[in-house]
Amino acid sequence: MSNTAVYDIQKTNRPYFTEEHIMFQESLRRFLEKEAVPFFEQWEKERVVPRTLWRKLGENGFLCPEVSEDYGGVGGDFGLSIILSEELGRVGAGLSGMGTHSNIVVPYLNSFGTEEQKQRYLPGCVSGEIITAIAMTEPGAGSDLANIRTTAIKDGDNYIINGQKTFITNGILSDLIIVACKTNPQASPPHKGVSLFLVERDTPGFSRGRKLDKVGMHSQDTAELIFEDVKVPAANLLGEEGQGFKYLMAKLQQERILAAIGGQVAAEDMLELTLQYVKEREAFGKPISKFQNTQFTLAEIATEVQVGRTFIDQLVVRHQNGEDIVTEVSMAKWWITDIARRISSQCMQLHGGYGYMEEYKVARRYRDIAVFPIFAGTNEIMKVIIAKRMGL
Repeated sequence: MSNTAVYDIQKTNRPYFTEEHIMFQESLRRFLEKEAVPFFEQWEKERVVPRTLWRKLGENGFLCPEVSEDYGGVGGDFGLSIILSEELGRVGAGLSGMGTHSNIVVPYLNSFGTEEQKQRYLPGCVSGEIITAIAMTEPGAGSDLANIRTTAIKDGDNYIINGQKTFITNGILSDLIIVACKTNPQASPPHKGVSLFLVERDTPGFSRGRKLDKVGMHSQDTAELIFEDVKVPAANLLGEEGQGFKYLMAKLQQERILAAIGGQVAAEDMLELTLQYVKEREAFGKPISKFQNTQFTLAEIATEVQVGRTFIDQLVVRHQNGEDIVTEVSMAKWWITDIARRISSQCMQLHGGYGYMEEYKVARRYRDIAVFPIFAGTNEIMKVIIAKRMGL
C-alpha cells in the first residue's frame, strides 16, 4: 500500500461493502471517467450538466439504485446510494443534482407515494427521463421549515398552490417537483399544517424564476420556483395531508448523512491533490513536502480526514440497521463539513499562487465547499439539535 492509499476511496475497505457494491463502484467510476470527467470543466463554464448525461446514467442503471425492480430499478441498498453520491462528488460538486434526485427526492416518492404515483413516475426517474427536485426553502424560510408560506388550498378535487421557493437544486432541469406547502395555514403547532405535493413542469401557473448565480457548484443548476394559482389534482398529494413535516423529518437523517459524505469526499480529494502537488513542487532546491510546516499541516489534515471517514462509515451501517442516530448524524454533518471548509483553505495555501488559479482543481474545491455547512440544515441548527438531544 502506498502512503496515500488509505485516503483513496477505491482502496478503502468499507464495513458495508459487498461484492455487489464493489462492482457497482468500479463500473460507475469507469463510466464517469469516460462520460463526465473530460467534459466537466466545460459544464462548469456553461453552468449546467446536459440531460444526455442523466439519460446515460439511467441507461446504465446508476440512477435511483434503491428503487425496486418493479419500477425499473436495481433494488439495491443504501450502500449503492452512498457510492453514487461519492463517485459523483469525486468528479465535482456540480454533479450533486443527480445525487439529490436519486438519494434525496426519489426516496420520498418511493416511501410515501401511492402505487399509481410510483407506476407513473419512478420508471422515468430511474431512466433519467424524469429529473426531480424538492422545493422546501423559501425567501423567508430556510431552516425554519414549519413556517413556510407557500399554500395549497383545497378546491373541490384539486389544490391551488401559491408561493415562491428558492435555492432549489435541479430547479431549471426538473420535470417533477415535490413542493412543501401549507394546507392549513392556521394549524397549531404550525408544522401540522405542512403537506407535500407533486407538481409537473408544464402545470399552468408554475414557472421558473432566476437561475441563481452561485459562488461555486456552477454546473449544478439552482433556481427560484414560482407558483401562481397552480391547480394540481388531489391525486398529486404525496402521502397524507398534514403529514408533510413528519415526512421531511423522516428523510432528513439520510439527507444529512449524504451532506456529510459530500464534505468527506471533498476533503479526501483535496488531501490527495495537495499531497501530489507538494511532492512535485520545489522551493529553495527541494520539494515543499520536505518542509516541516507542510508535513505538520498535512499530517493534521490526514488525521481529520481519517477520523471523518471512520465516523461516517459507522453511521452508514447504523442507518442501514434502522437505528435512530439523529444526534450522531447532526454531529457528523457539522463537524465534517466544517473541517472540509477549513481544509480547503489550508490546501489552497499549500498550492501557493497556483491554488488560486482556476486550472487547478483545488480552486474549484475551495469555492464549492463553502455551501456545505449551510445546506441540509445549517451547522448552527445541527448544534441546536445536538444540544436538545443532550437534554439542554
